[in-house]
Amino acid sequence: MTERSPSPVPPEETEETVVVVGHGMVGQRLLEELAQRGVTARARVVVLAEEPRPAYDRVHLTSWFSGTGAEELSLVPDGFLERHGIELSLGDPAVALDRAARTVTTRSGRVVPYTTLVLATGSSPFVPPMPGREADGCFVYRTIEDLEAIRDHAGRVRTGLVVGGGLLGLEAAGALRDLGLTTHIVEFHPRLMALQVDEGGGNALRRTVEELGLLVHTGVGGQEITTDGRGAVNGMVLSDGSTVATDLVIFSAGIRPRDELARAAGLRVGERGGIAVDERCVTSDPNVLAVGECALASDGTVYGLVAPGYEMAATAADVVAGRAATPFTGADTSTKLKLLGVDVASFGDAHGRTENCLDVVYADSRAGVYKKLVIGQDGTLLGGVLVGDADSYGLLRPLTGSVPPAAPEQLVLPAGLAPAAALGPASLPDAAVVCSCHNVTKGAIVAAVTEDGRTSVPEVKKCTRAGTGCGSCVKVLGQLVNAALEAGGIAVDNGLCGCFAHTRQELFEIVASLRITSYRELLDGHGRAEARGGDGCEVCKPAVGSIIASLAPSIGADNHVLAGEQAALQDTNDHFLANLQKNGSYSIVPRIPGGEISPEKLIVIGEVARDFNLYTKITGGQRIDMFGARVDQLPLIWARLVEAGFESGHAYGKALRTVKSCVGSTWCRYGVQDSVRMAIDLELRYRGLRSPHKLKSAVSGCARECAEAMSKDFGIIATANGWNLHVGGNGGATPRHADLLAQDLSDAELVRLIDRFLMFYIRTADRLERTSVWLERIGGGLDHVRDVVVHDSLGICDELEAQMAAHVANYRDEWAETLDDPEKLARFVSFVNAPGTPDPSVRFVEERDQHKPDLTVLAGPTLPVRTLEGSNPS
Repeated sequence: MTERSPSPVPPEETEETVVVVGHGMVGQRLLEELAQRGVTARARVVVLAEEPRPAYDRVHLTSWFSGTGAEELSLVPDGFLERHGIELSLGDPAVALDRAARTVTTRSGRVVPYTTLVLATGSSPFVPPMPGREADGCFVYRTIEDLEAIRDHAGRVRTGLVVGGGLLGLEAAGALRDLGLTTHIVEFHPRLMALQVDEGGGNALRRTVEELGLLVHTGVGGQEITTDGRGAVNGMVLSDGSTVATDLVIFSAGIRPRDELARAAGLRVGERGGIAVDERCVTSDPNVLAVGECALASDGTVYGLVAPGYEMAATAADVVAGRAATPFTGADTSTKLKLLGVDVASFGDAHGRTENCLDVVYADSRAGVYKKLVIGQDGTLLGGVLVGDADSYGLLRPLTGSVPPAAPEQLVLPAGLAPAAALGPASLPDAAVVCSCHNVTKGAIVAAVTEDGRTSVPEVKKCTRAGTGCGSCVKVLGQLVNAALEAGGIAVDNGLCGCFAHTRQELFEIVASLRITSYRELLDGHGRAEARGGDGCEVCKPAVGSIIASLAPSIGADNHVLAGEQAALQDTNDHFLANLQKNGSYSIVPRIPGGEISPEKLIVIGEVARDFNLYTKITGGQRIDMFGARVDQLPLIWARLVEAGFESGHAYGKALRTVKSCVGSTWCRYGVQDSVRMAIDLELRYRGLRSPHKLKSAVSGCARECAEAMSKDFGIIATANGWNLHVGGNGGATPRHADLLAQDLSDAELVRLIDRFLMFYIRTADRLERTSVWLERIGGGLDHVRDVVVHDSLGICDELEAQMAAHVANYRDEWAETLDDPEKLARFVSFVNAPGTPDPSVRFVEERDQHKPDLTVLAGPTLPVRTLEGSNPS
């Protein structure tokens, strides 16, 4: 990022300069559109940003609470600004606009001339003008800095309140709940998400939200925030006269366009705010444009969604580039989100405002599902609302404005009840917009395959940009690509890799039914003809190794990953039973079930770390990680840990990692169940369980959810009546709240359902597929999984339980067995001339600029290395 300090000279004496005020999501998209049209190659582009960091993804802002860093949220590709010569000035917003001189002045006093100015100043949260709104403990929910302040304050209080029950309000409420606060939602309208859903959808949403432990107040507003003697928030008085005790308030009651810069400069603004623009996004000054949430579009709307902002950015870029611009006359405001783990979607005329329209409704209060389609008298689909089950959104939204290929009554039925052919890619017209974020039609996607020769979803994504926005269209995108390939006579290969034509699930069934215990037997008997007799590949070998390890006790195989042929199937981490780090060293993570550890064991870890010069860190999974060990040191370290009673924590494997726990009823005054005991029991039960991807779990002792169970592959939350089991969560880069599978379970019921769930996942998931992705991919989704593991609809639960029982009965600690097996120990050798193992036959010769490598990063105690007699340790 570069920065110049130009002198304020008349515009006609300067190079062409495009100044962009604001660097949010729409501002960054504008820069990409300008670069695509060659503007950055011919003109100077200057960006004036208010925030201290480049553009980041506000749509997924809440994932920051789950550990997603600001860098992961960034929307600016590495090297993009430098490659296009774009000058980005951070933390120095524009404060004055001189239209006559065509200059912008920043807060620091810098004066920047422009040829063309684009305002992308976004919006600000609306804070109702109530007494006490400036008190300590009041926040808005807009930037990463806002979230940092909320997190810090939440760590000192017990109760929070969100003003606003819309999209962002529910996001904020979910964040407070995940931070362990008793959380209230105050919404002035009679229902949650009033702009998106109707009364029926609002009722279904409210029931589900309240089941999650949030306290909802609708039809009332906040009148006053009360404070204690130190000026800190201690409550809110509502419009009905009642009072809610709270220590923290988040205002999320809507947005207001940031139009103050334009207003002060005399640009035309709307009566209720927003910089007025025409269909070309040009303001009342022909040299000034406005895009995104700060703009009042020609249809009289301020759009608060990112997709319309992206459309405006494309239109404005055409204008700046001197092209004929596609007019922006309005945008699709359809939305699909997962709020507090609940699918919510609306599209088209969701509220049925079209004259003489009809509603087709399906509702299941028990399951928290509500679906409504709005149909015109001629059968045209006008819009709809989906709560609790939005799987059909990707196909229904593009059909809006046309007569669907199936009766509306069939379209609202759950996946298991609707005719299989009711909806599919072929039912969409070519003009249907599949990706609303980038305005990509079905026709464009099909053309990418049939005309441009793209043969995979990633290739089509790169070509069309479909599926690279909010992601809600990815499922339909995949169906369209496969259908286009098949229609062109190109076989869609669903095989695991070039060695097997079978999927991972099919290979699992083959191994289980035929009791195959080796990769060689599986490859030679069931691999592709051209692969038989070969060595396999890096895709299928670890996958098959995992399948055999998962089924080992049931099929009579050795379940140690380093036993015989199994050792050759593993990747680097499993090969050495440790995590490879960026500097070539390894980390050691002993299991600490439930996070409970004795002082004696703590002392052992400290002594080991000291003696081997290891860096130590307490992980987010309540364990202690030790970094910096050489391969040859691993057995020596583990010998001491095993002697002290530790065992492998499987941090290196696609297996159960941890079962995190709060302190539960033993210590916490809010705890209603013994979460520590349950976490320990579950971790010891499922330790070593090999699976398609890593597994994480947590047990919270009450609804305050301090163990963050809702972001885990399977999470347990205590209730006064037992345990609630949530599945399919993920706290990674694409965070997903877990879904409620069953509630108020006894200890035995809970364990039985987890056994079934995990084995069903291991049986049916794809290679390297987390439970969160699997749950959204598998046909029927959560409802199907519930039918299988709770109601035994497939009649396989006895088999699933037996497989898990075999695993539990046959568990053996991998490191303890490795230490007792000289053949397994022989693999733990370092490289030639490693520290502590000098080979006199090897010497370094310095020639030209070649020098002996710096091995200090791997330095540790000088220890002997085991080698096989006569072998080359390299």
